[in-house]
Formats: sequence, structure tokens, C-alpha cells
Amino acid sequence: MMITTPCVVTLTWRLEDTLGNAIDELTEPVEFFYGGNDLLAKVEEALADQAVGFHAKLHLEPEHAFGDYEASLVFFEERSVFPEGTEVGMQFDALPAGCKTKDLREDAIYTVTDVYPTHVVLDGNHPLAGIALRLDLTVRDVREASADEIERGSVGDASLSVLSTLPASPHTH
Repeated sequence: MMITTPCVVTLTWRLEDTLGNAIDELTEPVEFFYGGNDLLAKVEEALADQAVGFHAKLHLEPEHAFGDYEASLVFFEERSVFPEGTEVGMQFDALPAGCKTKDLREDAIYTVTDVYPTHVVLDGNHPLAGIALRLDLTVRDVREASADEIERGSVGDASLSVLSTLPASPHTH
């Protein structure tokens, strides 16, 4: 079966920065919805009209991956509005009640980058923002998408992959 919208592709890959440092590796095949929300546009472009066994090495500039780093998305908040035990690396889907900063983007995940006695430093950039990436991927399977997958525009939890949320770290919801 050829990769066309909509379908489900099963991939393995290795993701590195441009210095060759590993960021993520899918050694066990993972399914992604092609033609929806699971993959970056440049990855979908490379996969178009391909089939099982297709292999590609992609170079993704920040604008084709997770965007440029925006200093305006780094800010300070009072330590007192955060739960006890807040530590560097924790992530929040939304800012806690009492924060002076309003949620900057609907889809932002805020990463705690520093914790001081009086304040916490948060970064609303994707952890890979501003970084050019190398992606070495292989198509392991292609199948028709189910009606539910088509409706969602996703296979379900492909968000476990780097192309959505890396790096994995403690999450507070």
C-alpha cells in the first residue's frame, strides 16, 4: 500500500541534533496517522507516495520542526503559586492559578528551568525549538486508517514520540 492521505504509517527512526547527539530513537515500530496531527509537515512530505521499506535521512531546520526559540516565552512567576516539590524539568500543560503571566499559547507546555526560593523560571518554548535536526527514518508498515483515526486526525498516542513532546520528563496536568 502506498502512503496517501489518510492512512497509518508505522515507523522506526533515530533523531539527532546536527552534531550527531541522539535525541530520540524509536527502535520498536510506532504507528502515526499520515495526513493529520501526528507528524511534522516535512516528514509527511518525505513519506508521500512511498511504501513499506522506504528509508530517508531528513535535515529539518527549526522552522520545519519546532520553530525558532522565542525569548519572550521565558518568564518568572512567584514560587508560592507552584505546588510543593516543583523542580527543574517538570512540565505544566497550563499555568497554575495565581500566575501573573497569562497562558501564552493554547498548546504551550511550560517547562520549569530554574527554581529559586522566591520565584520559578518557566519556558514555554518546545524543548527542541531553535534546533536543526537530523531524522533517519524507515517505514515498517502502512495500513488504512480507521474511521475513528480519521475523525481524530491521530492514531491516538503517537504524542509519545519526540515529534510532539520530547524530551520526556515529569508532567503535571
